[in-house]
Amino acid sequence: MAGAGDSTRAIFFALGANFAIACAKGVAAFFTGSGAMLAETVHSLADCGNQGLLLLGMKQATRPASPDHPLGYGKAVYFWSFLVAVMLFSVGGMFSLYEGIHKLQHPEPLKQWWWAVGVLVFGIVVEGISMRACMQEVNKSRGDRGIWQWFRESRQSELVVIFGEDLAALLGLVFALAAVVLAVVTGDPVWDAIGTIGIGVLLIVIAVLVAVEVKAMLIGQSVDPERQRQIQAFLDARPEIERVISVITLQLGNDMMVSVQAQMRDVPKDDVLVQRINGVERAMKEAFPEVRWSFFEPDVKAGI
Repeated sequence: MAGAGDSTRAIFFALGANFAIACAKGVAAFFTGSGAMLAETVHSLADCGNQGLLLLGMKQATRPASPDHPLGYGKAVYFWSFLVAVMLFSVGGMFSLYEGIHKLQHPEPLKQWWWAVGVLVFGIVVEGISMRACMQEVNKSRGDRGIWQWFRESRQSELVVIFGEDLAALLGLVFALAAVVLAVVTGDPVWDAIGTIGIGVLLIVIAVLVAVEVKAMLIGQSVDPERQRQIQAFLDARPEIERVISVITLQLGNDMMVSVQAQMRDVPKDDVLVQRINGVERAMKEAFPEVRWSFFEPDVKAGI
């Protein structure tokens, strides 16, 4: 399971790429008057702000537990991740739709289109590097699962958001390049407007998918199903445990809480039972370092 350090690396790669691309896109939008380029400039600037919010959320998530927050602040990163998805929908997607519809109603020929093509090719290369760094962290986390399965099951909200942003940025650049080229080749600026609308629809779809996944974490979600199976198998194999009755897990940012109800093997007295429970909890936290809180409810056979 990838950790916070892995996600931070992907965020900084994305932040650097988006800032460089935003500057280049802004220059190209100014010289060409392209609506698609302007939409992409706003998209990249919004992404820069989004990555700043993710870093803020990850920092807040490391605050120690307090009487008001006895399970810590790990879920703070979910709030900021959800806010990023909302911003991607509103600032990026809705602005692109507005700009595309405006250009469709009032088409304008592109000026100095080679600026746009050069910047978009540059952006695709830079965003491709950022996407590659993101995929390296995703691959560490997903194991043998497919991308879609990982996306639905992952509990790393910041990595889910960065993956969605990078994917939207890369596809958006391709849409913008195709729109500009078609507008130049055909001499019809309507293609630029269509490309801008396409970028808006793309951003809204990805933002909604990301928001749905992060919302589930924000409400309260169990750990990654694969990790859940590993914990269950670990407890089933413990010699102190006769039968695991139930295992409840809760993901709290990079930490997790585990509650176990289990029937213990025959024990002669209470102090031995306590020692065995402590031994199981210690071993579980060694095997699964992200387990920060564990609650163990023992049960015994009838007649003992």
